[in-house]
Amino acid sequence: MAIETGGWVTMGEVAERAGVSKITVSRVLRSPDKVKQETRERVRAAIAELGYVPDEAAGGLSSRRSRIVGAVISTLAGSTFASTVDGLGDRLRQNGHQLLLAGTDYSSAREADAVAAMLGRRPDGLVLTSTTHRDDTRRTLEASRIPVVEIWELPVDPIGYAVGFSNRDAGAAMARHLLAAGRRRMAFIGTAGEDDRRGRLRYDGFAEVLEQSGVAEVRATAAASGTQTARGARGLAAVLERWPDTDAVFCSSDTLALGALSEARRRGLTVPEDIAIAGFGDFEFAGEFGLGLTTVRVPGPDIGEVAAQLILDVNAGLEPPSRTVDLGFQVIARATT
Repeated sequence: MAIETGGWVTMGEVAERAGVSKITVSRVLRSPDKVKQETRERVRAAIAELGYVPDEAAGGLSSRRSRIVGAVISTLAGSTFASTVDGLGDRLRQNGHQLLLAGTDYSSAREADAVAAMLGRRPDGLVLTSTTHRDDTRRTLEASRIPVVEIWELPVDPIGYAVGFSNRDAGAAMARHLLAAGRRRMAFIGTAGEDDRRGRLRYDGFAEVLEQSGVAEVRATAAASGTQTARGARGLAAVLERWPDTDAVFCSSDTLALGALSEARRRGLTVPEDIAIAGFGDFEFAGEFGLGLTTVRVPGPDIGEVAAQLILDVNAGLEPPSRTVDLGFQVIARATT
């Protein structure tokens, strides 16, 4: 499916849909109190239907291209998306574009605000680390007429394009690794929050394999507040309080696993003899010269580079061979399992 890049929804289109003049649309946006309520409602309905975003950079561009690409990132804290942002920014800079970032802290409401702000700058493309959006956000993105790339996941129906890997398959692969290591009483530690879809998918794949293997109970917990390391420590404490015989824990991120490792050592547990601990992400501290943490490695820089190239290609009039690019993952076995 080709993505239409023939231009943005204009104020004139909104005016035509609402049956008013462009001046009236402008007044609704800038001075709504000067417009009758019935007219305001018609104009706002047209704006919502068409996905119109006011052009904050109007008059400031000498061409149709802003040479700016926006990226709406689920979190700017820690290492989760750092390598992906680096790969994205590097490829864009090599082609004369600049990257504009916004963080959402995994909030769909904050994502909606960030998308509106980004689109107001008329970017040449938009990258999102989330694939779960509010309905109005999705409508706005679909109406934007620019290439939109969702990353770190492979949605069935991407808004434009998707670059990533299967989080569900990654969770399943880790379950198989721990089973092969002789573990049978396993738990999953994630973070609470309805917007952490990727963590839920990792849990789903993990739990499915364990259930198929005959494990009677899949133990899971989630911490809702504090830093990621604090959540990991509290998560392991909760697991051991309820299931003291737990012999392995899979954490939905390496930072959670760092907290779990710290808690295990505080309790005098030996890793991996007493309990095996695994993470996700293969952050720098997880390596052989750090924690020696078993983890899932994902191609972060490659995801960013491929997403950038998709945007560049689409804007150059090239049609990518597929809407979805699966870059895969690896289970990296180290000392903690």
